[in-house]
Amino acid sequence: MKYRTVFDIIGPIMIGPSSSHTAGAARIGRVARNIFGRKPDKAEITFYGSFAQTYKGHGTEIAIVGGILDLDTFDEGIIRSLELAKEAGIDIQIITSTEDVEHPNTAKVRLKDSIGELEIVGISIGGGTIEIVSMNGFNLRLSGHHPALLVLHEDRFGMIAGVSNIMTKYELNIGHMEVARKSKGSEALMAIETDQMIPDELIEEISKIPYILTVTRLQA
Repeated sequence: MKYRTVFDIIGPIMIGPSSSHTAGAARIGRVARNIFGRKPDKAEITFYGSFAQTYKGHGTEIAIVGGILDLDTFDEGIIRSLELAKEAGIDIQIITSTEDVEHPNTAKVRLKDSIGELEIVGISIGGGTIEIVSMNGFNLRLSGHHPALLVLHEDRFGMIAGVSNIMTKYELNIGHMEVARKSKGSEALMAIETDQMIPDELIEEISKIPYILTVTRLQA
């Protein structure tokens, strides 16, 4: 990923010592919470690479839990995130792994409740900038800096065209798009970043397309 501005290198306004290990981790946690769409009952966080080795010194676990609580990088509540999570009834489990990963600052977040669960893998690439590289087993590249649509659907002919036509109707410009599937004819995922905010009406129309399973909106 290319840096968009000098602030992607300097880092965001934040609580904590490291834009990569603290601000980036908070953003990974917050993207997971926004995709999940509600307070989880349980959060299982696995750190890999440098995250696994240094997370205690940088407060990476505090930051990522703060994100799961929907706190921004500059919110002073992040300092008390573990305590706040306990008060909210969220069971937090921190795991470290020695598994080889593509990027040293990698975290997997699994959120669960009685309704369902979500698993994302995110990487912190510097200056507080992140990428979500996997969601529920689908490979993708999602920055978390732009509004996005996550459309889960059956892998059938014409699905991309159907979604694109509705986005054209609402004059939404596609800035980046990823399409992934687990196997031919099974479930597939569209991850679409847009230049504009995504209205409720668009979500409703896309949800009515045949063979659409779920539509999730991620507002930056």
